[in-house]
Amino acid sequence: MKKRNCILIGWLVLLTGCEKAVDLNLNAVAPKIVVEATIENDQPPQVILTNSFQYFSAINLTDLSNSFVRGAEIEISNGRSTHRLKEYRLEPFPGISLFYYGIDSSQLASAFLGELNTNYTLTIRSAGSVYTAQTKIPNITRRIDSLYWKPAPALLNDTSKVALMFRGTDTPGLGDYIRYFTKQNRDPFYPGLNSVFDDQFIDGSSFDVQIERGVPRGAGLSEGYSFFNRGDTVVFKLCNIDKACFDFWRTMEFSYASVGNPFSSPTRVISNIQGEALGYFGGYAAQYKQLIIPR
Repeated sequence: MKKRNCILIGWLVLLTGCEKAVDLNLNAVAPKIVVEATIENDQPPQVILTNSFQYFSAINLTDLSNSFVRGAEIEISNGRSTHRLKEYRLEPFPGISLFYYGIDSSQLASAFLGELNTNYTLTIRSAGSVYTAQTKIPNITRRIDSLYWKPAPALLNDTSKVALMFRGTDTPGLGDYIRYFTKQNRDPFYPGLNSVFDDQFIDGSSFDVQIERGVPRGAGLSEGYSFFNRGDTVVFKLCNIDKACFDFWRTMEFSYASVGNPFSSPTRVISNIQGEALGYFGGYAAQYKQLIIPR
């Protein structure tokens, strides 16, 4: 009995000790360049460069506009040709500018579009630093056989919602990685909350699986967010990616999911950028399928 009382007292000490306020003084760190670079089959390369923010920074549109890295020298090579990208400006709102790097239309002799089964090298020079990355647009090995829909589960209690279903076939041989996006009506393409998968359990097989609706990161999610509506026009984008791109998004999405969870393990996002930079350079072997869901 004495031993049991000691254990109870020990637990009470620990629990009361947990009530003590803890002040965390996080040191400010110098911002790093964040790279978001992609190339897709039959599409031109695109690179967005920004500076990172402090962890607890409050970000508005003006801050976002000011975070873009201007004047960088960016080259992309497919092993046969090297093209220097040009900086472009967009103004989605008055006084708010967004910047990206794309094909220089005045130098089309060296420009190229993405090709399946092709390797690419990216070189970025900015503020005296050099960053490099490699990626590959692989072959398409996860085939979209069909899209169809079925009523959402009765537990959702909403007859206007439907589940989007994907029937596909995976080519035999482990090591196929994919990332998916959905487009709902006039919205942009958004990735699923968990958008990357390997073929560990479906290698060489045909399968049916529900596709959750893609959503913008940071959006508030309501019950039934993953379903579509009757009357929607849906486009499903399925992309084969290489292992480095898979690892980046796998660790990034785990980090998204664990934000605010005090019991989660710290996650290191795995980047394929060489140099003191964050982000990734990803090649996408994309295929598309549209489905019009009747009302």
